[in-house]
Amino acid sequence: MQAGKSESSWFQCIECGARYPIKSVVYRCKACRSLLEVKHDMTSLRRRDGREWKKLFEDRYKSTQWPYGSGVWGKKEWVLPDLENDNIVSLYEGGTNLFWAERLGQQLGLDDLWVKLCGNSHSGSFKDLGMTVLVSMVRQMIAEGAPIEAVACASTGDTSAALAVYCAAAGIPSIVLLPRGKISTAQLAQPLANGALVLSLDTDFDGCMRVVQEITEDQTIYLANSMNSLRIEGQKTVGIEIVVQQFEWQVPDVIIIPGGNLGNVSALGSGLSLMHDLGLIDRLPRIVVAQAQRANPLYRAYLKNFDVVEPMQAETTLASAIQIGNPVSIAKAIRTLRQFDGIVLDATEEELADAAAVGDRTGMYNDPHTGVALAVLVKLVQQKKINRSDRVVVISTANGLKFTDFKVGYHEGTLGLGGAHRNQPVELPPTVAAVKAALQVRMKEPQ
Repeated sequence: MQAGKSESSWFQCIECGARYPIKSVVYRCKACRSLLEVKHDMTSLRRRDGREWKKLFEDRYKSTQWPYGSGVWGKKEWVLPDLENDNIVSLYEGGTNLFWAERLGQQLGLDDLWVKLCGNSHSGSFKDLGMTVLVSMVRQMIAEGAPIEAVACASTGDTSAALAVYCAAAGIPSIVLLPRGKISTAQLAQPLANGALVLSLDTDFDGCMRVVQEITEDQTIYLANSMNSLRIEGQKTVGIEIVVQQFEWQVPDVIIIPGGNLGNVSALGSGLSLMHDLGLIDRLPRIVVAQAQRANPLYRAYLKNFDVVEPMQAETTLASAIQIGNPVSIAKAIRTLRQFDGIVLDATEEELADAAAVGDRTGMYNDPHTGVALAVLVKLVQQKKINRSDRVVVISTANGLKFTDFKVGYHEGTLGLGGAHRNQPVELPPTVAAVKAALQVRMKEPQ
């Protein structure tokens, strides 16, 4: 079913088209310094028609056949077809819940609102989808004699957690560079627990990114950030999974995704485009990127029709994982948005915190980045850019349990925000009368 092994997939420059072997230690084009993407032998992939691909993926979905029960490796032919199964490092990632947000949809005036809970994964974020691919390839390269001694990343929390846990499972040393004091306690604890070398730098994410790019010029240290196109190959399965397993091949109208370093935007588009090219779907959804107002370089570029693209100094935001002023993958994101009739909007700190709290009141437990996406959803409904009958999917990128300080701070009123939906414990004496009085007050409040 495949072309020759050396041609099944490869890196290709998004600008000049230069090609590099898939096992090369290369992150940018050597000719023009542009970003790379993974390309596949489409002639080989088209030897199966759409119905055959659908049946194959459905038969594998959440099965116990190694490694195809994984939401990523169930699409192995579309990800890394030549990787040896024995070198795959999988923690059964993917297959996360697509939550029907019925109550929230009713409140907003939407009949068909869904939230893709990518945080219901091993390390608690969508980064697992990309890290299984990258660490598996590193394991394969080491087995074939590559002198890789460790894998490194800069992170605002979730990437470091995913890298550390997959490297721990593979027995490969990991190095994570974190901005000191700018990630949650839970996110810091994850790489520490998994044995990573954690370097806490007195800078922001962009500063960490500059350092990690320099240290990974040494080819014994492999770069794990999303400028490495292998990460995108795993993350692209989010879009495939929504359509394939969870909507029975029906394409949603709008997908809203939080954007920081912006690799997830091009990943989402990549998976959807591949399905369209192979005839599995007959149309593409609209993609919306949601940014925090304090770190919104893509939104600023969008306002200028992407004619002017400039980095900015990101300010401190509750949505710490997307506090990025110079996103590495912005060129890929812009290309995706142009293809998918894209929209970019931003949200203030109060908007994102309130939106997360409103969603929580309807059965979710939102991280602040999902709060950004939900706040943007509210704006799009108000602007009548989303219709009542549209099927809308919000991508929730991480588990709210990673951001307990954010939750507690909101409800205790210590975030410096209004907190329109605060809910504090009621302190009472240990008497039946006091409890009954509190119950009467609460029962009269709207739910």
